[in-house]
Amino acid sequence: MVGMEELLHKQHTEMSRRAMSVIKFVEERSPADSLEVGDYLKAIEDMSLMQLGFKDVQMFLFKPRLNVFHNLVRLHYCINWLQVPATYVLEALQSCEISERQVCVRWWKLGRWFYGFRMRDESHSRWVCLADLATAKEEEVLAVLYRGAIHEVLRVQISMANSTSSPWSSQSTQRLD
Repeated sequence: MVGMEELLHKQHTEMSRRAMSVIKFVEERSPADSLEVGDYLKAIEDMSLMQLGFKDVQMFLFKPRLNVFHNLVRLHYCINWLQVPATYVLEALQSCEISERQVCVRWWKLGRWFYGFRMRDESHSRWVCLADLATAKEEEVLAVLYRGAIHEVLRVQISMANSTSSPWSSQSTQRLD
């Protein structure tokens, strides 16, 4: 018969293994201090499939030693997938001392049509901290991250605050005219 302590240890080890697989995926997809929104959304979906709960995220993934992409993915997962109230998420971010970490979210929108002519494509860039995203102060950025590159948004890239890469760098880009 397996003891309760051994069972809890097994569950803890399994959740840790699952969390590490998501960490590894994000690190593989962000070698140049930027992360494409498709990879970002896939990491969130993987967390959902693993059935990670809020306590699991808090214990394994809201860590200052992890890069800000990990923290952002977990923030989005907790708020949008787990429906954790923003106050709890913000409290977790603050207790882990990562609430003021920043990312730059860049998105490129296809130019709209105006009297038979297509306007220029629009490039948007916004620096945001995790606390502002948790409290929905940056609703437009949250919407872009949640939707990804669909409809009029052609590309979304997330960069670290200390990134030296320029917008749309390190991966192939095509201009659609």
